[in-house]
Amino acid sequence: MVALASLLKQDQLLAQDAAPAIAPHASRIANPLSPQPTHFAPRAKRVIFLFMSGGPSHVDLWEPKPELVRLAGQPIPESFGSFKTRRNVAKNKLLPSLRPYRAHGQCGMEISDWLPQLASCADDLCLLRGCYGDSVTHPESVYMMNTGSILMGKPSLGAWAAYGLGTENQNMPAFVVMPDPAGWVKGGAPAWGNGFLPAAYQGTVLRGGASPILHLNTPAGISAAQQQATVGLINQLNRESLAPSEQDGELSARIASYELAFRMQSHAHDVVNVGGESAATRKLYGLDNPVTAEFGLRCLLARRMAERGVRFVQVYCGDTNGWDGHSKMNENHSRLCAQSDLPVAGLLRDLKSRGLLDDTLVVWGGEFGRMPMSEGTDGRDHNPHGFAMWLAGGGVKGGTVIGATDDVGLRAAVDRTHVHDVHATMLHLLGFDHERLTFRHSGRDERLTDVAGRVIQRALA
Repeated sequence: MVALASLLKQDQLLAQDAAPAIAPHASRIANPLSPQPTHFAPRAKRVIFLFMSGGPSHVDLWEPKPELVRLAGQPIPESFGSFKTRRNVAKNKLLPSLRPYRAHGQCGMEISDWLPQLASCADDLCLLRGCYGDSVTHPESVYMMNTGSILMGKPSLGAWAAYGLGTENQNMPAFVVMPDPAGWVKGGAPAWGNGFLPAAYQGTVLRGGASPILHLNTPAGISAAQQQATVGLINQLNRESLAPSEQDGELSARIASYELAFRMQSHAHDVVNVGGESAATRKLYGLDNPVTAEFGLRCLLARRMAERGVRFVQVYCGDTNGWDGHSKMNENHSRLCAQSDLPVAGLLRDLKSRGLLDDTLVVWGGEFGRMPMSEGTDGRDHNPHGFAMWLAGGGVKGGTVIGATDDVGLRAAVDRTHVHDVHATMLHLLGFDHERLTFRHSGRDERLTDVAGRVIQRALA
């Protein structure tokens, strides 16, 4: 018994005060999405991640560069050294910011004229200007931002959040993903996959349009009682085939998914039905404008899911190419800013007015930024060496600018923030020590941040 107690304590199945943690563990086996305790008191209960697919340009949106304007039309000085690009664009001429910047809010945060609505929310934003990643290509960088690794197959941010927290609403998934209906992000579904975590933690996809959840309605001629009996029989037979060692496997996840799908038939309609929203709320998200209506609806659905207990909501902006402005940057970013600026600002204002922003962490960013020199005559290539993201709500210090890229926006130079640091900070705000939120896989305690990552202390309120 002494030896067993020691082993249980090592595996964190026995608390330090010798009170066994068997009951929560057993409940998780029975229901992998049962609510779980955090390492310490969380500041945020949930996350809304607004993913700008394709790589928005930090030098055109979030970080003014007077030196880039001064050197416009010249090659980048050799003093900036060598760097990775997809194509040989290092010899191309420097391209100045395409829009002017102005100071906004009491904090005086400088934001591009491309984002007038978000600029009015400057005092709520914690702007990270010194971000950097590990890959110059889309799929690897998408995986890096979403899973902490450039390699396909690791668990996504949302899967880790669902694994760590469980869910507040047993009638909805813990992790919901809303891709852009015009095209999925490069890299596809692994960006919201469960990786080596149990399958119950993967993202549930909601589509755009009138039927965001497929097969939600009960088939014609089948009563709710009949369907419940069918699901019950299937799961009973599955459980009889479930060995104790398979409690976290695919069959266990399938059982849980059948039960969740049945419950969603009664409850998910309320979540996706925005008919009861006021005209003022619909206008706030831009549902009255064909330019903003589609993305605005998905932002509104994100708020509705957040207030109903969904732990992690990811909303993608931009089709398969999205913000990937290799040419015609002005046209590309004008279109996407017009689609997203008002809905995102509307989401922040709506969350704030409802008292939800205090415990909802909102994240905005793409897989990387853009180069300071031109590609062709009017585009920019990928830039993983330096880019910008922002956080808001959920224990974040608003009206704050952290970090900077160098004088032309090529590399993160001041208070450099790796993607692992962003992930560590997000987990911290959710109440987790990123080094302790682990899952045993192939003999190794895996974690979202691998063997790196630090909490961005200046971002914390």
